Amino acid sequence: MLLNRRPDLEKFLASPGAARAAVLHGRDHGVVRERADALARATTERPDDPFDVALLTDADIVSEEGRLEGELMAVSMVGGRRLVRLRLSGDSVSAERIAGEALARHLAGELNPEAFLLVEAGPLRNDSALVRGGKDSLLCGVIPCYEDEPGELARMARAALTQEGLALSADALEVFVGRLPHDRGVARQEIERLILFLGPGRPGQASLADLTPFFGVEPEASLGEAALHAFGGRLAAAQTQLRLAQQEGEGGVAAVRAMSLHLGRLRKVGTARAGGASPQAAVKAAGIFWKNEREVLRQANAWTLATLAGPQADILAAEIACKTTGSPDRLLAERLAFSIAHQARRLGL
Repeated sequence: MLLNRRPDLEKFLASPGAARAAVLHGRDHGVVRERADALARATTERPDDPFDVALLTDADIVSEEGRLEGELMAVSMVGGRRLVRLRLSGDSVSAERIAGEALARHLAGELNPEAFLLVEAGPLRNDSALVRGGKDSLLCGVIPCYEDEPGELARMARAALTQEGLALSADALEVFVGRLPHDRGVARQEIERLILFLGPGRPGQASLADLTPFFGVEPEASLGEAALHAFGGRLAAAQTQLRLAQQEGEGGVAAVRAMSLHLGRLRKVGTARAGGASPQAAVKAAGIFWKNEREVLRQANAWTLATLAGPQADILAAEIACKTTGSPDRLLAERLAFSIAHQARRLGL
């Protein structure tokens, strides 16, 4: 059975019941490993005990014929359910074939029905024997593991922080999540690092300014984030990033140019889509940093080539003003961010 709805997935991870196997696969190895660990704890009382658990790799089952089926026929030496964990690297077609054949026999009841086969793999095709055989049986859970969406990362960060008596302001959480990698394992490490930085039990909400030392000195990154937030209609976050960049020594001219660069990327996306490219292909063709692809695509759905003429004129005026008037260029940059964010809000962002 295919498990891709959160309620069904969480129920299975907590208690697989009579299931005899699970196939977890996807590009995010961190999500695969985390969910596999949860299943291991749910299927056996001693997930780290070598008498209860057999840990195999693709090299093991290819080099030793019958090894996987032999482990699935064995009985736990100390009683209880036996767990057989198989980790596939994706480099061996033979290993996937052997695993698919063993899974079919196990689900058919030919091996030890009290054993649980837990397969951890990279992305598998829909016609893979592991996916096809698992989806067709109520005794197996097939769990695709996708990269975490920003909302899932935010939920994960909030839960971990709350457990330690910590909290972030809305702006601080948004910026922190925006900088998290999509790999679950690495994201967990960053959240743990943040908890250590703040100190467990810190009273009140930590603001974005409180996180400045944690983020480090990244003026160019701050300006890029400011432009991204401005075109996304998030004025407060844009202003915070501009001020961080100012503290790091960047002036208003650099900020205006960052806005111009972001507008240029949105124009490239719009031009590519007008030429028939898919949204995802257009974003990649524009050279958008992978962490920002989803947000830029959201913005590109609102900012058309025609509506981009408004901020283009504002950017040109701000750049000229920074170079020819006595007004503080940093103030001009903040006014520009306000204007762009206001236009973005009017577009529904």
